[in-house]
Amino acid sequence: MQVTIPSSSAALKTLLRSDFITQWRNRRSIVLVLLVPVVILISWKGLVEQLGGAFVLSNCITIGLNAIGLMGYSNAVARDRDKGIFQRLRVAPVPAWSIMVSRLLVQLAMIVLVTTVVFIVGAYADGIILQPTGYIMGYMMAIIGGAVYLGLGQAIVGRIKNVETVNSTTRLVYFVFIMVGMFGDLGMLGEKAGKIVRWSPYGTVRHIVSTALQPGYWSNHTTIALLLTIGYAIVFSFLGIKWFRWNTK
Repeated sequence: MQVTIPSSSAALKTLLRSDFITQWRNRRSIVLVLLVPVVILISWKGLVEQLGGAFVLSNCITIGLNAIGLMGYSNAVARDRDKGIFQRLRVAPVPAWSIMVSRLLVQLAMIVLVTTVVFIVGAYADGIILQPTGYIMGYMMAIIGGAVYLGLGQAIVGRIKNVETVNSTTRLVYFVFIMVGMFGDLGMLGEKAGKIVRWSPYGTVRHIVSTALQPGYWSNHTTIALLLTIGYAIVFSFLGIKWFRWNTK
């Protein structure tokens, strides 16, 4: 009997369909990812005039990107690995790369969704309206920034095999990132801590997104932050790929 091996494109389409269906069935996690940045965006309405709409939007987008990479992606990968889903997919006639590419494309859709929701809520709740180029550049920088946290999430799930430990670790890192990042950006942690936060993954992502929303303010500082952001993404992704195992054994 002749066995037909599906093409790489057909396998990727099938995996994508399955992953999007799984994401849709887990709608509660989508709501949780959207909830924190939206609540902060609405509650920070009074800061728009003081700090600017770009500052408020960029903080909320960065928080959303944190949630996607740390709370969503890493926990989903750890859970599926623990259930043996990856192990079964590995013996199926599909390329190994297509399994992770499918997952990452779903997360890319989540990045676009979170950014879009923040833009819409910012316009209607806070009255923050940007130029078209600001929206376009904002999406581009959000995708680059999202790669940092997807890479970090991959590194965590690659290094840690236990599902519960991955869950608790990502929650802790998420909490530290958003709390230290927000307070550091607002200058509430002192000058030295503020400088550290400015060049941390949170600070560089927040900065490139903020400047992208108002492209006329792009500077050498922003270019350095962009290069550093790309560097973070490469390092985290490299470690995540190096450490990752398809099963928990």
